[in-house]
Parts: sequence; C-alpha cells; structure tokens
Amino acid sequence: MKHIIFGGDGFLGTELTRKLVERGERVLICDEKQQLEFGNYDLEGVEFIKMDVTKPETFDQIPVEQGDIVYHFAARLLVPILPRKERHDYFWQALYVGTQNVFDWMEKHDLREMIYYTTDMVYGHTVEHPRTEEHPCAPIGPYGEAKYQTEKLCDEYRAKGFKISLFRPRLIIGHGRLGILEKLFKLVDMNLPVPTIGNGKNYYQFISVGDCADACIAAVEAGFPNENYNLGSSNPPTVNELLRTLIKEANSKSFLIPTPAFAVKAVLAGLDRIGKPIMDPEQYLIADETCVLDCSKAERDLNWTPKDDDTSMLLVAYHDYRAGKSRPS
Repeated sequence: MKHIIFGGDGFLGTELTRKLVERGERVLICDEKQQLEFGNYDLEGVEFIKMDVTKPETFDQIPVEQGDIVYHFAARLLVPILPRKERHDYFWQALYVGTQNVFDWMEKHDLREMIYYTTDMVYGHTVEHPRTEEHPCAPIGPYGEAKYQTEKLCDEYRAKGFKISLFRPRLIIGHGRLGILEKLFKLVDMNLPVPTIGNGKNYYQFISVGDCADACIAAVEAGFPNENYNLGSSNPPTVNELLRTLIKEANSKSFLIPTPAFAVKAVLAGLDRIGKPIMDPEQYLIADETCVLDCSKAERDLNWTPKDDDTSMLLVAYHDYRAGKSRPS
C-alpha cells in the first residue's frame, strides 16, 4: 500500500510527503514537474512519475495496488493573473477535466477512497458569518466555479460508493509560498503606504500548509469521512491588526491607508477589462468582507485542530521573502 499524490510536487503535496515519510509510509508523486518545487527527492520511500491529469493516457504508467490511498491536489492557482478571456479554459481543464480523469482512473482500478482539496472560494460573497460548510455556494469567478463543479462531481461519485473527504481551505501559506503576499511585502520593504480595500476592520483568516497536511492524515485515520470540511486558523485578527504587526516586524516606515472599497474595486475592474489586471476579481471582490470559516466540523469529526496562528504565518512568509531576496541569483 502506498500514498498516491496527484499534484504532489506542489506546496501541499510536498508538505504531506514529508509528513508521510516521517511516519514510514511509501509515497508516489504524480505531477507534470520533474522535481519537487519546495524540497528534494532524497527521501526514502518516495517515487516520482511525470504525468498530466488533463491527459488520460499519462495515467497508464501509474502502478496500482489494492489499498492505495489517493490524494488529489493537482490544480492551477490565481497567481499569475491571466487575461480575462483565458481564465475559464485555463482553470476548467486543470480543475474539472483533470478531476474527471482522476475519477475515471480510480474507477478503472477499483480505488474508492480519496482526499480532495477545493477552496473556500466556492462560497463567493459572505452571506453568513462565520461560514459553515452549509454556507451558500455562489462562486464569483472561473477558478471558484470550476472548483465548485468538481465538488458536484465528487457528489456524483459519492453516490456510486466512493468515500471522499473534501477540504475547503482559506488562503494556504507557509515556508516557500508567497503568491499575492509578495506585492504586500514589497510595499513594506520600500517603506511605502499600504492601502487596504475598505477600512481594514474585517477579519482575515489563513491556514498553514502544515495544518492542511495534518488534516489529510486525520481524514485517512478517520476512515475517509464522506464529508466536506472547512480549514482555517483559530481566532483570526483583523486586516489592520495583521498589517500593523507586519510593518512593526519589518521595522518599516509604511503606514495603512484605508480606501473606499467600491472605488478601488471599480478601478481594479477597469484595469482587468483593458487587460492590465493587478489582482484577480475573485480576490479583490471579497477583500473588504470578513471571510472566516467555521472549522468546528473538522475538529469534531477528525480530531483535528489548527496549530498555527495567522500572525505567525504571515511573519514566516515575510521572513521567507526576505531570505529569498538575500540569496544570490
């Protein structure tokens, strides 16, 4: 028996691989990259297969044993930001088509249990606070919509007898991943004003990659509960609290500038329409909302609790950014 991780060369897959190897498990990474992005293959019990989940023929090379555990993390992210006309197909192929191909392959080999990651962006705008797993799903862009359709696909396969533990995380951060935060860190390092979309009094929640990997292991140990689970930190601070702590940690002269959210969104939407996007609409349209997930279901069902707090996660990401700048290119 081994752990097969689609998209295992990425951020979450690398962290899960490390934790599984520490437990003496065998891991097979299936990814279109040829080497771990955030680590290396000098780990006993780790194998790699180069494949692409959007191409069904590449699944044929995967060796299968009964009892193999499947994790599906293969995805495309909102960074880098694409032109509007390219977004739908870009996300649909990787997210929906890729997930359908994973299910077809599992069905062929009689594998019925899977850990799958979508996103809290399936919820769209905040209707209820905090967001439970029963919060209405109304995605506001092609990334969230593609992920939401894969959730419906999961429900179809659950009806066929599959057991799928599905996770909806907040923004995942940790060592080695910056994403949209890099723009923030540049402003702080340059001692420039840091604008907030809105007044910054809304609460903001992260989830660490380590806590996400722990949730995967907890779901396997719990027997793959056929449920959807939110993943986020405990007691998230406001945007203002987070940013002021960052500025202080960086010993920066930056300061916060609250802005009228409607005006900033209008400007960002205009830049998007003319092909000069600087933020994805799925990010800025909810930037002034409190988007906090209620994670009590995962705590009850999986005996999982987040270990990392939002402030520490942000500062770790910032120090990684600084360390990266200081390395010779």
